[in-house]
Amino acid sequence: MTVVIIGGGQAASQTATSLRQEGFAAPITILAEEERPPYQRPPLSKKFLEGALETERLLLKPEEFYTQHGIELRLGARAASINVDGKSVSLTSGEKLGYDKLVIATGSTPRKLPVPGADADGVFYLRSAADALALKPRLGEGKSIAVIGAGYVGLEVAATARKAGANVIIIESADRVMSRVTGEFFSSYLQKYHAARGAKLLLNAAVTRLETEGGRLVACTFANGEKIEIDTAIIGIGVMPCAEIAKSAGILCDNGITVDEYCRTNIDDIFAAGDCANHYNSHYDMNLRLESVHNAIEQGKTVAATICGKDKPYRQAPWFWSDQYGLKIQSVGVGAGHDDYFISGDPEEDSFSVLYFSDNRLVAADCVCRPADYMVVRKLLQDQTLISIDDVKGAEGDLKSLMARR
Repeated sequence: MTVVIIGGGQAASQTATSLRQEGFAAPITILAEEERPPYQRPPLSKKFLEGALETERLLLKPEEFYTQHGIELRLGARAASINVDGKSVSLTSGEKLGYDKLVIATGSTPRKLPVPGADADGVFYLRSAADALALKPRLGEGKSIAVIGAGYVGLEVAATARKAGANVIIIESADRVMSRVTGEFFSSYLQKYHAARGAKLLLNAAVTRLETEGGRLVACTFANGEKIEIDTAIIGIGVMPCAEIAKSAGILCDNGITVDEYCRTNIDDIFAAGDCANHYNSHYDMNLRLESVHNAIEQGKTVAATICGKDKPYRQAPWFWSDQYGLKIQSVGVGAGHDDYFISGDPEEDSFSVLYFSDNRLVAADCVCRPADYMVVRKLLQDQTLISIDDVKGAEGDLKSLMARR
């Protein structure tokens, strides 16, 4: 039985690794579009971009690992189409590969800024190691950098650029940073933190044009007519799932490739994992498409177990992390739509947690330099333990005591 994996990121590498760990002995082929073996992407906006992490240390596994474990890693191999009936994958090179089981782990791609000048010299999207290597020389002292989009990646890049001495302007079309993923209190805290370290924030700001001279970026123009001079723009306005190859093959897609709790698509013997997969999450009774290392790893494990005939459904409380300046931010759960929150610790000391509640039930948390809080909440949410805001208030900040309620 042959397994072909389309994609060369975390989910692809984890699926192949877990297949071997599960005892799968048949051929495995990874089709990686980039010329690099699968590597970590979170450091691209942080340690790798600032030069604190060497290229070799980005790799998830040494290249020889794949050879040693009988995994054919084909670099620079791009899948063009899937023949569901013939159970084959066609490559852009014209080659065709047969499969018994197919795993789609194509990840996601940056959302493009739809304004004139967005393709100018000096405009960057940070999704690959090559992107980070090209951007790095532009982060020096006195450089004028606009970070367009204030999500996790945007704020991480802004922090890295400020640490390098660049003049940074964070531009966000919403009325607060990270508005999609966190509450107003935490957004306000992050805004003040970045501003205190020299970054300028422009909220409710609609970019209408990136001005160029001779094809080179020189300024950014807004809907209100204002203009700022910049020499570099980093676009971080979200990503889109790479699902076109699945959709064109008749695989069900809706904000990604739709999968069940075993990461199976609607087509027999085809699975999906990672950023491109939209799964039903029993913890929140909704479909979620998650862009995180944790999700990619756990779904890769689930795919491998399912292929090997083992029952291992994907049922996880999602978690994420972010490093911004000296802050270690650890988030867990889904707080969108929360109706109450509680603060444990001291924001003034940059050591606190914001716990989110919906219908008086703990659903998520943002923890700043509070790893113990994060681990407690993560365990409570994973175990689906019912914790109310009164329970938290009664604990008087000692979240570990809540474990007794499990």
